[in-house]
Amino acid sequence: MSIAVASASSPDPVRYEPLRVMVVDDSVVIRGLISRWIDAEPDMVVAASLRTGLDAVNQVERVKPDVALLDIEMPELDGISALPQLLAKQRNLIIIMASTLTRRNAEISFKALSLGAADYIPKPESTREASAAEIFRHDLLQKVRSLGARVRRRVQTAPGAVAAPAVVRAREPAPSIVPSHAPATPLLRRALGLTAPRVLLIGSSTGGPQALMTLVAEIGPVIDRFPVLITQHMPPTFTTILAEHLGRASRRPAHEGIDGEIIKPGQIYLAPGGKHMRVARQGANTVIALDDGPAVNFCKPAVDPLFISAIEVWQSAIMAVILTGMGSDGMRGGKDVVAAGGSVIAQDEASSVVWGMPGAAANAGICAAILPLNQIGQKLVRVFAGDRS
Repeated sequence: MSIAVASASSPDPVRYEPLRVMVVDDSVVIRGLISRWIDAEPDMVVAASLRTGLDAVNQVERVKPDVALLDIEMPELDGISALPQLLAKQRNLIIIMASTLTRRNAEISFKALSLGAADYIPKPESTREASAAEIFRHDLLQKVRSLGARVRRRVQTAPGAVAAPAVVRAREPAPSIVPSHAPATPLLRRALGLTAPRVLLIGSSTGGPQALMTLVAEIGPVIDRFPVLITQHMPPTFTTILAEHLGRASRRPAHEGIDGEIIKPGQIYLAPGGKHMRVARQGANTVIALDDGPAVNFCKPAVDPLFISAIEVWQSAIMAVILTGMGSDGMRGGKDVVAAGGSVIAQDEASSVVWGMPGAAANAGICAAILPLNQIGQKLVRVFAGDRS
């Protein structure tokens, strides 16, 4: 979702209150750091800074936050125990789980998603390293802003009146957040590519783990006959566990891609956290090629490298799917896939947690279909079986 700033002179400007964020972490250092980052943003404010999950449960009805950043490991009441209690008291609360990169915390984060958390964010082991702290800050603010857009409250303004600042502060008022992906005219659909697909590529980000597990459970006939390669924006350890979950959901082999391994039908290959996954020709075989280069679209792994590299191998015989996620990763690669004769399907806005990535593809006019999540699997099974409609 892009951000459009409505000028004060524009007619009937739409303005929004700043997002109210509740920070819950037993580390005073982390609480202070996150609170400073949030308060430095013009469109969000710290509604409360609390030490335990119990404090959060006891104060949520009084504080009325839009978004809660919830640590997993805390005294008195940990994050996973506090989560359902918070949602019971405030059903529309956006909860983002925060944890360090351990296997146990990754497993708990996946459980939190099934219990109603909107997303998770890995905390760096140390915020003293400038690059780690900056990545954490960027990701955190992006998640708060994108997920919070679902519950952002409008500030009512009289017709023709100049909108008052959304919040009184010693800095500029918050910009209006306007979902510019909402088109005035119907989105352009392209015909499916003329070549039958021989590979399925999937890209996803925020909301992706749940969407992926739903999708792979419905496309068994596709997986059995064709390779499936997935890039999900996710850090190391988390991707290891996601691959295990995908294997259970699909009842098919699923694992993180290994550099140099031969790609075969009947397998799900997931880009490992912290590396881009590309594909390449090696003699008569097609192999995984892991890339430890710089982030692409602020992401590593990123979707574009997978999509673009696949063109050299499968040319027009590519079906690419872009699921829920922030930003526009996958759109540029999707354009190249379509230019090469392949096809792109995007998840629709209503079923997406964040309609950033699929929305960018849809608005670029490269999609053969824009579908609810529960219809994408059926469509893929038909297309891979030879249906070109």
